Amino acid sequence: MWPSRDNRGGASVTCIACGKSLPRNDAREYDKHGDRWERRGKEFEFLCKPCDRSLCHQPRDDLEALLLDAEAGESDRDTFFERYADLVEDRYGPLEEQ
Repeated sequence: MWPSRDNRGGASVTCIACGKSLPRNDAREYDKHGDRWERRGKEFEFLCKPCDRSLCHQPRDDLEALLLDAEAGESDRDTFFERYADLVEDRYGPLEEQ
């Protein structure tokens, strides 16, 4: 018989949103690829429950690839936003209120 999944709860993890350290059992898995059910070859990050509740849980489709293409975290804020807006417009059309 397989061991209980509860055995991983003793580990301590850090919330990627607020930086709080908490027991694994009190955290929620975050999969930057948006598919936490496919577990092969992945390392998950974690969110505390309050930070997880504050997130939008709608599908992210191409968001991670878009952020990488816009070089998120590799340039200053203004340059990133310019690149991001240009990429969104190229891929999805003009940015305008609907």
